[in-house]
Amino acid sequence: QVQLVESGGGLVQAGDSLRLSCAVSGRTFGSYGMGWFRQAPGKEREFVARITWSGGITRYANSVEGRFTIARDNAKNAVYLQMNSLKPEDTAVYYCASATSSLWSYNYWGQGTHVTVSS
Repeated sequence: QVQLVESGGGLVQAGDSLRLSCAVSGRTFGSYGMGWFRQAPGKEREFVARITWSGGITRYANSVEGRFTIARDNAKNAVYLQMNSLKPEDTAVYYCASATSSLWSYNYWGQGTHVTVSS
């Protein structure tokens, strides 16, 4: 089992920044990479960014490219999402998830952290 705990959400104004953290514990040796997803009220969950533990290869959704940065700390078993130039449409519950292979099938999910961006 892998446990994921997100933190760092909050209420900010448009243009502000936030950094989300995801602490990973448990049987982490089988994890290939980590992803961030978000779900806005009334909408489906959507992909935000992902990163591999080995090599730190990243990929972003078009909507956040250039504003968000995903990073990982292998020694701390942690993943971060630096969010800059936040917009009201970034308001959502943000989840981190663990993938066990290059197919990026996410087997474990955190409980989510709320991000609200006011205009």
